[in-house]
This record gives sequence, C-alpha cells and structure tokens, in this order.
Amino acid sequence: MDGFLVAFAVSFGVIFVAELGDKSQLMALTFATRFKAVPVLLGITIATSVTHLVSVAVGVGLGASLPTGWIALVAAVAFVGFGLWTLRGDSLTDDEERKAARVGGSAVMAVTVAFFLAELGDKTMLATITLATQYGWFGVWLGSTLGMVAADAMAIVVGRALGRRLPERVISIGAAVMFFVFGAWLFVEAVPQVWGPGAWVSAFGSIDDRVAGWAAVVLGVLAAGVTVWLRRRAHRARGERRLDIVRAPGSPAWWVRVLAVLAALLGFGAPLLVALGVLEPIAVLARPGVAVIGAGLLLFGFAVVATAMLQLGTVWQRSAPEAGAVVAGDVETARRPVLATGGLHRRVRNPALTGLIVGCAGMLLISPTLLGVLAGVLILVAVQIQARAVYEPGLAGALGAEYEAYRNRTGRFLPRLRVSPGPGPGPDADVGRGPGTESGTERDPDPSRTH
Repeated sequence: MDGFLVAFAVSFGVIFVAELGDKSQLMALTFATRFKAVPVLLGITIATSVTHLVSVAVGVGLGASLPTGWIALVAAVAFVGFGLWTLRGDSLTDDEERKAARVGGSAVMAVTVAFFLAELGDKTMLATITLATQYGWFGVWLGSTLGMVAADAMAIVVGRALGRRLPERVISIGAAVMFFVFGAWLFVEAVPQVWGPGAWVSAFGSIDDRVAGWAAVVLGVLAAGVTVWLRRRAHRARGERRLDIVRAPGSPAWWVRVLAVLAALLGFGAPLLVALGVLEPIAVLARPGVAVIGAGLLLFGFAVVATAMLQLGTVWQRSAPEAGAVVAGDVETARRPVLATGGLHRRVRNPALTGLIVGCAGMLLISPTLLGVLAGVLILVAVQIQARAVYEPGLAGALGAEYEAYRNRTGRFLPRLRVSPGPGPGPDADVGRGPGTESGTERDPDPSRTH
C-alpha cells in the first residue's frame, strides 16, 4: 500500500506540474470555449487514461519504440483541420437543435482523438514512462492520469469564464488561431523525430537565394490568383451597385491602375530574376529565417484579403433584393452603394488594402531586392491613393452622414485608438448591412487584382 501511495503521489505531482502552461492545458482551454465543460473533461479523461496506460506498459516492459514522430505529424494535420472547422463556424437547423443532446458525444470524440494524438510522444508521456520504470504501474497510471486531468480542469474553468465574457466570434477566431498554433507546434516537434535531429538545420540550409526566389514567385502567384478568383466571385452578386469612378487618364483611379501594374511587374519580376540567377538579393536580408517569416506574412496578408472578398460577396448577396427596385424604375436605389460595418470592417475601413500591404511585404522578405523595395513603395502609394482619393470621397458623396459616422469610429488601415467625435449613425444605418468590405462598390482599379 505504501508503494502505491508513493507512486500515486509522485506521479500526480510530477504530471500536474509538467502540465502547467503545456500545450495540453491550452488545448483544454480552447476546447472549453467551443464545447460544454463536461464532454471536454470526459474526453480528456478517456484520452489521458489510454495514453498513460500505454506509457506505463512501455515503461514496464515494451520499450520506447512507438513511432511518435509520425503520430505527431498526423496530430498536426488534425489540429489544422480543427482550426479551419472552428473558423468556418457552424449553424444549426431547427431539427439539429432538437437533437442537440447528441452534440455531447461528438464533443467527447473530438476531444478524445485530439488529446490522444497530441499526447503520444509528449513530455508527459515520456515522464510517465520514466516513472513506470521506478514505481508500481497502477499507482503511476492513476496518479499521472488524475494529475493531468486536474491541470486541464483548471484550464476548463478559465475557458468557461472567458466564454461568458467574450463575443462568440472573438472566441471562434481565438480558438482557431490556437488550433493553428498547436498544429505548428506539433509539426516543429515531429520533424526531428521523423527525419533526424538535424532535419531543421538541413531544411534551412537548403533555402538558398534561388529557392527563395522561386518560393516567392509561386506563393505570390497562388495568393494573387486566389484573390482575383474570390473578387470575381464576389462581384457576381454586385448587380448595379457601384461608385461613379472617373477613370480618365490622369485621374486618381487611373494612377492607381498604372502604379499597381508597375508594382506587379517589379514585384514578381524581381524574385523571378533572383530565381534565374540574374539578380542578387539584398545580402543583409537574404537569410532562411527571414524568408520563412516573409512566407508567413505573405500568407497571412492575403488571407485577410481573401476574407474581405468573401465578406464583400456576402454584403452584395444580402443586398440583392433591394437592387431589384430597378425593375420598378428606382434606378438610384438599385445603384446605391452598400456600407458594410461588420466583420473585418468593424474597426478598419480598408482591411483588404491592409492585407495587401502585409502580403506584399512578406513577398519582399522572401526574396529581398531593391526592385522589390521599389515595388513595395509603388504599392503603398497606390493603396493610399485608392483609399484617400477614390474610395473615401466616393463613399462620402454617395452615403453622406452614414459614411461620415462610420469614418469617425474606424481607422483607415488599422483600428483607431481613439474614436473621433461626430454624428452618430442614423436609425437605418445598419439596415441591410452585413459583414464585408468597406462597401459594395466598384473595386476597379484594385491593387490586389494585379499583385
């Protein structure tokens, strides 16, 4: 009995302390913002019991021979899937709401699988194996299981408290980001286990100037292609809604188009010349770590652009019935722009242009050249003209006080730290509005279209 108590106490204490601040505790907090506490705790208990039973068996006599690296890779992919699922969001039909009791089982299964995959090869599993070589197997198994459940239960309490105080969309985005972080974390840990301790060193060493140049071109083309496709898809729901933009030579819109085309030619041409060995990159920035950061910024920036385009399509689609007034001869109503004040545009008027700037900066960091810097300067100028001389004057003229109130409470490219005093929105300011980009207006010329 004394041996059992010692094994239990030591295992409980070691695993509880090891779990404080660990990714498993953060996972528990994240799941608790999405599901009820009881299914989450039950899933953690099942996964932990099985995982630690395997750990004890390994420690007692099987040997540490499980292919934990490949398991971690599978878990990384699973967490990315969880993140996409969470970001997409869910909606229940009336029939599904009547069957809500079944969601508990789904939550238990999701949490169980996620924790089981994540814990295989984790430090708590290795700690449990080590403890099982020194103490009785039952005490180690029970103590380590309860220690981990207790630590994760603390995270669940915190998660539930956050869930009662934060908006649902904020929780969903935060949970998705955390799932992506977990996936990246597991991937980073798994690569050395699968391909050897020097795998990351070899991978970074293989990123020379030409490889980085090709990576910049490929990622840039993919990002621009997806953006253009989403933009055209959104514009199919536009109908007659658009701003009256002057595009004559010398006009602001004309200059935006010219600068955007030049920026695209330089922005894509520079890394292509580097990839072909014709042009040398800026030596001080031509580093594998900088290229990886640039790739992350490029993907993040164009993800923001894509989200803005999707939200724009939603705005136009929701306003389509109002555009039908043209049939009755009300042309002005059918052509009136739609102001979107939700989603990314709740605090920022031009999130698509912000994402474009971030994405272009990332592309420059992947393959840094002086031509790329010039392209960045041109795109910055084009974005400023687009926002200040095309979008905002046009929207102010079309929507009047409604746009003025929106402008006073939002920032042009970043959230406003202090809201400017101004007239509040009218009683119908948000009627027919939905999440989307700054307006349901004609986006030509849009720099994101060419770069």
